Amino acid sequence: MVRLQLTRYPWLKWVMLLGFWTFLGLAFAAQFYLSRQRMGEPVSWSYALQRNLADWYGFAILSVPALWVGRHFPFLPGRWLASLAVHAPASALFSIAWIVPRAAFEHWQSQGELFAVTFTEAFSRALILFFLNLVIYWGVIVAQHAFAYYEKFHERELQTVELESRLAQARLQALQMQLNPHFLFNTLNAIASLMHQDVEAADRMISQLSDLLRYALESTSAQEVPLGQELAFIDRYLEIQKARFRDRLEIDLEIEPAALDARVPNLILQPLVENAIQHGIAPHARAGRIVLRARRQEERLELEIEDNGGGLPSGVLAREGIGISNTRARLAHLYGNRQSLEIQNGAQTGVHVRLTLPWHTGAF
Repeated sequence: MVRLQLTRYPWLKWVMLLGFWTFLGLAFAAQFYLSRQRMGEPVSWSYALQRNLADWYGFAILSVPALWVGRHFPFLPGRWLASLAVHAPASALFSIAWIVPRAAFEHWQSQGELFAVTFTEAFSRALILFFLNLVIYWGVIVAQHAFAYYEKFHERELQTVELESRLAQARLQALQMQLNPHFLFNTLNAIASLMHQDVEAADRMISQLSDLLRYALESTSAQEVPLGQELAFIDRYLEIQKARFRDRLEIDLEIEPAALDARVPNLILQPLVENAIQHGIAPHARAGRIVLRARRQEERLELEIEDNGGGLPSGVLAREGIGISNTRARLAHLYGNRQSLEIQNGAQTGVHVRLTLPWHTGAF
């Protein structure tokens, strides 16, 4: 909430910064006033207030260029020495820049008193605080870095929330595309036909369709799942497709056992398999074959889908549909440039899809 207000009203951070230094000035003024009373050398509250507010407002003014230096020369990996070479003289300059006006103010404040303080005397007294001023400078820099890290952490949280929202939306769009009325219509037609020929087969299709819908709806909260779980979903989907195409659809799985534990985006394979069926199998009367491979290549997981259809007319996709474009978007949001999705004609016939992901078996 506070960060939102700072984003909406940029001037608010300066008000908060001034309030912080004012609070320190009032706290030290009260301490100075009470300590002088106990020492038997009382001073007026206005004197204590002027003296301490002048001190801390001086730090407030100097904190502005200190924050500028801290913002432009952060302590990042590989830049520590370079940043330290800037901050070391900057901290010394910060301290001297406070001491000079502090001495001038004390000299001015003592005018009219019985024993007026010269500027040299005031400067010598203030010089004792040189190292304390260095601590204050580094305190400002540390506070700035802590706030910057908090902002980055908060931004990552927001990106995570946004990613989850986009993934949920992508899954819903995938469901609308994957389990569209045409697919349901064809499946129900196949079930209706089987009811007069093979009641048990029709009953199995109804059960498979129910499981498929239930899994798709229940798994929308998971960003990643083990490959074995994703393949179980694909198996249900392909069983329904086999009932639709009967002997025209053959499925070959070439899955390395170790790859079954690898994490993959939820529902990532279904649109790719459906694309192979719709464009590689459905348009032809001959028997179709789809090969699904999964293997580990060092620190990457490679997934391949091949069909023996007619292939891409020009060698590349003329236009990507919702399924492929959503798949690319999800991969980009999850893995950035650590992933790739290549779609091209196979070595002999059909289309070859190659998907590479970072290898990991832990939760996302």
